[in-house]
Amino acid sequence: MSSTAAARVLTVCTGNICRSPFMERALQAELDRSWGPGVVEVSSAGTGAMVGEPMNAPALRVLEAAGYAADGFVARALTPAIVASSDLVLTATRRHRGLVAQMHPKALRYAFTLREFADLISDVPRDAYEADDAGQQVRALVQAAASRRGMRPPLSDEDADIVDPYRREALVFDTMSAQVMSALPQVAAALGAR
Repeated sequence: MSSTAAARVLTVCTGNICRSPFMERALQAELDRSWGPGVVEVSSAGTGAMVGEPMNAPALRVLEAAGYAADGFVARALTPAIVASSDLVLTATRRHRGLVAQMHPKALRYAFTLREFADLISDVPRDAYEADDAGQQVRALVQAAASRRGMRPPLSDEDADIVDPYRREALVFDTMSAQVMSALPQVAAALGAR
C-alpha cells in the first residue's frame, strides 16, 4: 500500500477475481478523477482468494464495458492487517462483512456492503462530512454512515448483496455489473471532492 494515500478503501469478495476487483478498479478511477491519482487508495482482497490470479475474463469484460480497466490486477488474500489498515471496507455481501469483522472486530465500525453503504449515505447532507482533506472526508463519511445504522429499515439480503457470478452465465456477470454500477455513482460522489 502507498504510504502517501490520505485514505484507504478496501473492497472484499470471495475469490478476489470478479466482484471486488470490479468495485476496486471502478471506484479507484472515479476517486482519482476527483481527488487526483493516489490520494485515496482503493485495493481489494478475497476471503478465499485465488491468490496471484488475474481478473476473471467475463468480469473483466463487464468492467471494460463500464469504462474501466484492470491493468496489472493480481488477486490477494484478505488478512487482519489489510483490514486494520483500511479506513473503509466495502464488501460484496453481508457474509463477507461478517468475515471481515471476525478477522478484525473493530472493522464493524467501518465495514459495509457496497449497496448498504450507498443506501446509508443517500440522504446524509454533504456538509456533515465534507472536508478539504480526503482522509478526513472518508473517515467522517464512514462515521456518518455507521451512525445511521438502525435508524432506517435495513435492506433485504437481495438488495444488500452483489450476486456472485463466478462460473455462471454471462447474464449473471451483467447483473453483478448493474448492481455495482447502481451504487457506485452515489459512493464515488460522496467519497470524492466537490
